[in-house]
Amino acid sequence: MKNIINLIVEDEDNNQRVDQFISRKEPTLSRTRVKNLIINSRLKINKQVIKDPSKKIIIGDLLDLEIPEPKQLSLKPYKYKLDIIFEDEDLLVVNKSAGISIHPGAGNYDNTIVNALINYNKKLSNIGDELRPGIVHRLDKDTSGLILIAKNNRSHENLSNQFNKHTIKRIYQALIWGKLRPQKGRIETFIKRSSKNRQLMEVSFSKGKKAITNYKTLNVFENKKIPTFSLVECKLETGRTHQIRVHMSYKGNNILGDKKYKKRFKKIKNIDQDLEKTLIKLDRQFLHAKSVGFVHPKTGKELEFNSNLPKDLEKVVKKLKNACK
Repeated sequence: MKNIINLIVEDEDNNQRVDQFISRKEPTLSRTRVKNLIINSRLKINKQVIKDPSKKIIIGDLLDLEIPEPKQLSLKPYKYKLDIIFEDEDLLVVNKSAGISIHPGAGNYDNTIVNALINYNKKLSNIGDELRPGIVHRLDKDTSGLILIAKNNRSHENLSNQFNKHTIKRIYQALIWGKLRPQKGRIETFIKRSSKNRQLMEVSFSKGKKAITNYKTLNVFENKKIPTFSLVECKLETGRTHQIRVHMSYKGNNILGDKKYKKRFKKIKNIDQDLEKTLIKLDRQFLHAKSVGFVHPKTGKELEFNSNLPKDLEKVVKKLKNACK
């Protein structure tokens, strides 16, 4: 059964964007979801379908927003052992391994975190894309670390709102080529899809979405027999596609092992052979979602979870430390 939300524009709401107005009046709906509903012809203003989320409303406008019935899942379960850090009736915190995609997509509809979640527990939120039940945010396939999963629609909307308001704490660790200058700072740009390769993103200063990364250097590894690397911590204020990878590339300090935003491995004479083999064998980017902090959608309690570097990344760090002795 369809649910229709009826709203009237009052004096204080005059000349607002319609998506902002609706998400403020209906706090259970994230602004992202409101935008998607409008784009998909679910909104009528004065009985006329409106598909522009940025449309300005005026006093007396009558809004009817249709909330469609959630779609039934038709995804296959995948027998995969999930590393669950926390679980209650509203959400899960999963420590994702590198090499597995978050949700089904072209070329892989069965062996993903979503399929594994369906196998583990069929109770997931279903208000978003039918291929992404429970998924509030993403990690790239070859990035490891913590992700939040919503088990019901109320939790999904609440967590989505926290992401949209940039109040969720997200800290990553990355091993980059060279040294960042300054060693602690803030990168603030726009990020848009690359005009040369649609699978890549790039920094822009006029178009795209605002992207902010705060970073600090944790350790620098350098001597005459190894390339210079830095272990850095990145705290996100926004969560754009490939944000850390793009920002590090923009600074000239690509992430080790990043095949999309890659830096050619420079051959160095007399390099420690054991270290060289370890660096070459790393088959994914050295990027790990270390910490996530948020307000629980039901209890209102502040929660924070942490994850150590996985073995493949920890091995690289140990080899670098030994090479620098």
